[in-house]
Amino acid sequence: MTTTESHDHLAPASGGPVVRTTAGAVRGRREDGLAVFRGIPFAEPPVGEARFAAPRPVGAWDGTREALAFGPPPPQEAGIQGPPGPVGGPLGDDWLTLNVWTPEPSPSAGRPVMVWIYGGAYKLGFSGQPGYDAQRIAREGDVVVVTFNYRVGMEGFARIEGAPANRGLLDQVAALEWVRENITAFGGDPARVTVFGESAGAGSVASLLAMPKARGLFRRAMAQSVPGTFFSEELARDMASALAAEAGLRPTVADLSAVDPRRLTHAGQALSAKMLQHQDRWGQAAPTMTPFSPVVDGEVLPTTPWRALAAGSARDIDLVVGHNRDEFRLFLVLGGMLDKITEDRATDALRLFAPGGKAGERAYRAAFPEASPGELYERVHTDWLFSMPSLRLAEAQLAGGGRAHVYELTWPAPGYGGVLGACHGLDIPLLFGTFGADLGNLLFSGVAGPVPADAQELSSRLRRSWTEFARTGDPGWPAYDGELRPTQVLDAEPAVVAYPEERSRKLWEGHEFGPLPLIGG
Repeated sequence: MTTTESHDHLAPASGGPVVRTTAGAVRGRREDGLAVFRGIPFAEPPVGEARFAAPRPVGAWDGTREALAFGPPPPQEAGIQGPPGPVGGPLGDDWLTLNVWTPEPSPSAGRPVMVWIYGGAYKLGFSGQPGYDAQRIAREGDVVVVTFNYRVGMEGFARIEGAPANRGLLDQVAALEWVRENITAFGGDPARVTVFGESAGAGSVASLLAMPKARGLFRRAMAQSVPGTFFSEELARDMASALAAEAGLRPTVADLSAVDPRRLTHAGQALSAKMLQHQDRWGQAAPTMTPFSPVVDGEVLPTTPWRALAAGSARDIDLVVGHNRDEFRLFLVLGGMLDKITEDRATDALRLFAPGGKAGERAYRAAFPEASPGELYERVHTDWLFSMPSLRLAEAQLAGGGRAHVYELTWPAPGYGGVLGACHGLDIPLLFGTFGADLGNLLFSGVAGPVPADAQELSSRLRRSWTEFARTGDPGWPAYDGELRPTQVLDAEPAVVAYPEERSRKLWEGHEFGPLPLIGG
């Protein structure tokens, strides 16, 4: 498989565009018709006294700061995206930086602004990953694109005594505040900001829709594959105790601040590997293999996104939300479990995740009588973890007096011999057009020659829909409603149909995605 990367015509840094931010001037670089700025700090490095604290405003600097290389990634364990090493930037503690792609860094341009929030199970991710190169979105859509880093894992989401909850979400708010105060100078319109993200990035978007601190910072939102995993305060604190114990410490700022942040990633990795041992206490959270999620702490995040939206928290926000048809297939394939799920294992999964326990298992079997054990196992995981939380977010938006557009991606990834289907994460290389990078390299692995024409066309169509939504609030298909349930199917041949996963929708009707509890806690 070959792809076309267009960094061949780079203007010398000395002649690059200069923009003045509230903290000081930054110099970027011309890249194929765009002005690109990388590694701009939007908050002080969260180390030393600032460790585990809410983000602090960045200090001013004199002169012109070179904004040519991505800032370093936040501390994290390795993941399926590949190693999180810096791309064109040094290692360091200045994790809270952002990047801007703009067609014209002029205050008079007033283009729509799209702010990307990466995913990675709230424990992985880096805005400098090649798969998040936003040049195609900015150039083809004539929009300003911002990507940024936020703290993940222990630094960003562990519920630590003496520290605010959801520090990773607070970093996101700080980045959006930077956009509000500075994006005009880069050619963007601060009144037309769209946040968009995938997986944990979509969970972050959903959280921002529910957070008082984020109110007024964006006009539109796009949530791609929203995870249903939000932690209760009790569950998060119990997990934090287990995380700290892996390092021989207590879950306090005093104890953990003395440990190098990169060492603490090993504690998260160790606990992730044995979470199933805690299923009697952590219930549905245990099989997810990540001890990090947004915490419904009553302050930073007062309630779940579904409850907040139903109460009208985002009724003035235009929303696109959707999921991929075969979300969980990726994890089955990477875990070597495809076609290896036994009847007993399917039964256990249905009883754990389906609404109603044993009754839910019976309902699933009745709704999908032709399904094999593996298909039932995959279906309930897909439904519980991504597709039903995504659909229910749209329904909650309607209940709260707002409007939402719903989609389902059904085009199958060609990699791994075609067994992946429309799996989790496929929308990323399609949207960014980065077929040969990170997850795209995996999902298109083994494809000989150029990227297939239908993939290229779908990729362009996604960018057109996403950027048009950022511009007008209309992605090009009808808004969702509770009767006709119009849904955009994203495939080689696009179509608007009634919501395709009707059997699953009925099984989950009336179910509330509440904070995951500590069992017996």
